[in-house]
Amino acid sequence: MRVPLSWLREYVDLPATETGRDVQAKLISAGLEVETVEQLGADLKGPLVVGQVLTIEELEGFKKPIRFCTVDVGQANGTGEPQEIVCGARNFAVGDKVVVVLPGATLPGGFSIAARKTYGRVSHGMICSTDELGMGDDGTHGIIVLPPETEPGRDAIELLELVDEVLDIAVTANRGDCLSLRGVARETAIAYGLPLRDPALIDVPAPNAYGYPVQVSDPFGCDRFTARTVTGLRPEARSPLWLTRRLQKVGMRPISLAVDITNYVMMELGQPLHAYDRTSVQGTIGVRRAQEGEKLVTLDGVERTLHAEDLVITDERGPIGLAGVMGGANTEIADHGEDAADATTEVVIEAAHFNAVSIARTARRHKLLSEASRRFERGVDPAAAAAAAQRTVDLLVLLAGGTAEAGVTEVIAPSAPHTITVPADHPDKVAGVAYGRETVVRRLQEVGCDVYGQDELIVTVPSWRPDLTDPNDLAEEVIRLEGYENLPATLPRPPAGRGLTTGQRLHRRIGRALAGAGYVEALNYPFLGEQVFDQLGLDAGDPVRRVVKLVNPLSDEEPALRTTLLPGLLGALRRNTGRGGHDLALFETGLVFHPRAERRAAGHLPVDRRPTDEEIAVLNAALPEQPRHAAVVLTGAREQAGWWGKGRPADWADAVEAARTVAHEAGAELLVRKGQYGPWHPGRCAELLVVVDGAERVVGHAGELHPRVVKALGLPERTCAMELDLDTLEEAGDGIPMAPGISSFPVATQDVALVVDKPVPAAEVEAALRAGAGELLESIRLFDVYENDGQLGEGRKSLAYALRFRAPDRTLTVDEASAARDAAVALAGERTGAVLRG
Repeated sequence: MRVPLSWLREYVDLPATETGRDVQAKLISAGLEVETVEQLGADLKGPLVVGQVLTIEELEGFKKPIRFCTVDVGQANGTGEPQEIVCGARNFAVGDKVVVVLPGATLPGGFSIAARKTYGRVSHGMICSTDELGMGDDGTHGIIVLPPETEPGRDAIELLELVDEVLDIAVTANRGDCLSLRGVARETAIAYGLPLRDPALIDVPAPNAYGYPVQVSDPFGCDRFTARTVTGLRPEARSPLWLTRRLQKVGMRPISLAVDITNYVMMELGQPLHAYDRTSVQGTIGVRRAQEGEKLVTLDGVERTLHAEDLVITDERGPIGLAGVMGGANTEIADHGEDAADATTEVVIEAAHFNAVSIARTARRHKLLSEASRRFERGVDPAAAAAAAQRTVDLLVLLAGGTAEAGVTEVIAPSAPHTITVPADHPDKVAGVAYGRETVVRRLQEVGCDVYGQDELIVTVPSWRPDLTDPNDLAEEVIRLEGYENLPATLPRPPAGRGLTTGQRLHRRIGRALAGAGYVEALNYPFLGEQVFDQLGLDAGDPVRRVVKLVNPLSDEEPALRTTLLPGLLGALRRNTGRGGHDLALFETGLVFHPRAERRAAGHLPVDRRPTDEEIAVLNAALPEQPRHAAVVLTGAREQAGWWGKGRPADWADAVEAARTVAHEAGAELLVRKGQYGPWHPGRCAELLVVVDGAERVVGHAGELHPRVVKALGLPERTCAMELDLDTLEEAGDGIPMAPGISSFPVATQDVALVVDKPVPAAEVEAALRAGAGELLESIRLFDVYENDGQLGEGRKSLAYALRFRAPDRTLTVDEASAARDAAVALAGERTGAVLRG
């Protein structure tokens, strides 16, 4: 919300010496986030004056149209003689009043003006546009043409209000009242302890039976609808300078007088309004839910297919506007343009109050965010609708010469003011500060509340603060107005002996281990779109496809909580490769979300005491299951080439090794087998298992991604990935891994080469050797894979393993090591059909 200081002073008598920075400090102290204070015209220096164009000579022989003009600037140039100026713009004519900057002046951006020769003539100054003066968009992008009654020679800096300060406030979602000058002025008045001149306190005629007919069919969606009619508008009437300048300062573009007035009142009072061309509205104005599939062309020229939950404004033909979002093109106000006969001379003013949730959903459904919807979804004062309509009527009568019809329509759904009962010392308990009853009552009354009672206060919330719903909201109002900076700072004293949990320590160790292995942590948003499951090649019945969807997602393209870490990591990989990265290794540890079989509603936990274990258990039972996963993705070179060697590209074995690294930190023995699942290449996919309570459980997969997945996601070729379930891994582990004991006795190494069928996984052969070798086996390593149908036989391969034997209490003999090796080979032959090579 942009708030010009000059406009703000109309409602609050701020001290003349008070600057925008001073007001910023006060409002920040009161809880409003004033991001910047823009100094309009800070580097602007005159003379900048009004001029009247006397003559225009078209210069020939140039690539673009150039005009040599003489302009009457009164006595501003010291001589009274016409000023000669070269100009390339064409949106003005002889007799028009324009803004002229004379030599010696400085325009915004430090642009100094001097007489100079250009296009064969000497130009003594410049005729200015809105862009050159930093005024904002006026829709023309051309020379400023002033009203005919403007006097030549007048100071244009004062006339156009070019010097001002504008506060840019980041209004939070709960403070819709501050999306208006009225709301910000109220906060400013409270901060300074000054009275407020409320612009909504104007005389409003009572509703009668002569107003424009209105029928509200959905009182829940629209609980208040005010309609007023103004006739006899002058087609040639234009928005005055003060009105257009205020709209420009708050960031809005002037359009036409009737539309500018509705926008002006919206910025002033916070009540969105809409003006209909009365001659285009047929019959009664209605408010109802749309019929599924109805069509409406909105003011932006887009035909929209309506949803059954959309709230629409209608006449006898059907929808004429999306309620609270944007009007329809079929009742648009027509500007006078060149043909006054087509201009709008009669308007119906709508000032209504719509349900915030309904408007927010409609705006997001149609991807149509407007100034009106922005206010409605944050909360608009329903009691201000009649005043906003009257203010609009008054301005139309004053500026457009219209006549206000006597009829006043007001449809109101019965409702009672919101009342909250709160102990007088409740803010004291929340803040830990003794404010006292008098301070609490005074601060709540400053906000606009009616307060009664002694020890137990009965507080009636003002209509412009729908965010005040419970005692804690009232306590926050007292605390913020008394100053957050005045709250005492007390450091908590945690009891000794409580540090990180076992799971937290494990997650940190895993992160350090993966980082030490060359992976870079990438933290991604926990949201995804369900189309990614098709891109990953997951089966239709895969449990990973069962997602928890958000009611109000940050993005309609990603409405679900993630069930796997891979989409986020692969997206990060794709972005980095698109920006020139080639050798990448990323990892992430985080929660994934799975819906429970039984859906339960989550209750509200108390805030005045610690929830009981039973209450927390009920809440947790309503939440999705949230296991923690770890995942890595890698592509490009795993080992860089250089003078030391050729380097090595990343492959599926690196993904498996990352899984082993994670399992080692958990103290779990990871079983690796050949697998086939979803996004992984069927011939280069490892299934990762652990043993929990004597039963094997799959905890993840690792390997090279399928070429179809790589193509669908736009990834580099041969991209590899791994993902596993950390919670199950932690359950299977022994806790903190222990350092291995170092024996003082020598190791005995035995190498064996076994011939097996090609489909037999090396991991199965290794598992059989490990089981057969017994306790003397210290380690086993596959160091060679050889395939040659001529030597080994068709469909056969040779696997060479290095077996290391060691006893903790003695030196092994050759016979003992050989016996252990023979036992290992025998069991491998029994389980996998392996035979010794040669």
